[in-house]
Amino acid sequence: MSAPNFSDPSLLRGLTQRRFGRRDALKLSGLAASGAALAACGVQGKGTSTASAAPDAIAQYWNGKVKNGNMRFAGWPLYMDPKQPELKQFTQKTGITVKYQEVIQEMGPWFAKVQPQLSAGQSIGYDLMVITNSFQFTQFRDSGFLAPLDLAKLPNYTKNAADSYKKEAFDPGNQYSIPWASGMTGIAYDRSKTKRDITKLSDLWDPAFKGKIGMFSDIQELGNFGLLAVGADPGKSTADDWEKAAAKLKEQKPLVRKYYDQSYVEALGNGDVWITQAWSGDIFQKNLSDGSDFRFVIPEEGGTIWTDNMTIPVTAENPVDALMLMDFFYEVPIAASLANYINYVCPVPGAQAQMRTDAGKLTGEDKDAALAVANSKLVFPTAAEYSKLHYYVAFETISEQQKFQKTFEPIVLG
Repeated sequence: MSAPNFSDPSLLRGLTQRRFGRRDALKLSGLAASGAALAACGVQGKGTSTASAAPDAIAQYWNGKVKNGNMRFAGWPLYMDPKQPELKQFTQKTGITVKYQEVIQEMGPWFAKVQPQLSAGQSIGYDLMVITNSFQFTQFRDSGFLAPLDLAKLPNYTKNAADSYKKEAFDPGNQYSIPWASGMTGIAYDRSKTKRDITKLSDLWDPAFKGKIGMFSDIQELGNFGLLAVGADPGKSTADDWEKAAAKLKEQKPLVRKYYDQSYVEALGNGDVWITQAWSGDIFQKNLSDGSDFRFVIPEEGGTIWTDNMTIPVTAENPVDALMLMDFFYEVPIAASLANYINYVCPVPGAQAQMRTDAGKLTGEDKDAALAVANSKLVFPTAAEYSKLHYYVAFETISEQQKFQKTFEPIVLG
């Protein structure tokens, strides 16, 4: 992916204004969890693991359930226009009223909060919730806390979702989730210092940048790039792949100035590092705040993509209403409306043409801004760009999670 245009409004809201809690969610999924997240790690549900939803289980769950005319939706901050125009259209179309609340800030604490009710077979007060493809997703699923989806009742999703969102490693076949929006991790660099364009992960191993390379201290983000550097797909990786990736990262260690948390942005700004692992939004904000000209790229070997997903708690009181809303968000005009506001990677490719059409009805700066969002590769990555994006390691057990941590943690701490 070429360096994005940092005047692009799609960077101003959404990918570039990483919503509060996003880094924390990544850190929790990356095994840097503490407090409530750690408390949640060993929790088990009462039911049997339902990693694969059999057709009879789907039929059994949905048998006899009917539309009730109301529902409650648990979301993250900045994921919907405060005026909620899409929800108003949904109510007008279906008669279903929706109470939407921005109550999720981090995945670990959210799981810890709702686990007691779910284990007891009680309602959590919400019929739809947006959860990240983190280890907590596996916990929700394998504890039997997520309702199996009847894809036959999601025709808009089946018709309009990008193929990339129908083969996610963390939820094969979309048995328990469909995407809300996604974001990306790649490389940021200072062109004035590197004196060349950065296009590959191997540039992070280039001795020419010794002492000027930054990597994430987040174990999963670091491990992901190590895996990609040795040609492994993180979402399909094995323990042997982890060892190879750790060895590759150990080779890099003498070149790395530091393993950074959020402070990598400051390090890039003051010249401590010239090239670093990065989240796209941070780089835009840095450029906007002080007029710098740092660039962001998805390397040729690949980058990572995280996805926030709509799911139905198994104890939902209004699951039919929730399923109807999930499918409603995959109507092309509705997907376009959401993408125009939040500017994250949109899972509905057809929304791009709709946004261009909608922009054509505007004039002046409003039109230019709307077209910039519609044409942004950060909102609508091309097929070639999607092919370079990978999901995180899909941990199936706590022991796998712990092994991953033990494999990569010494690189950061040693």
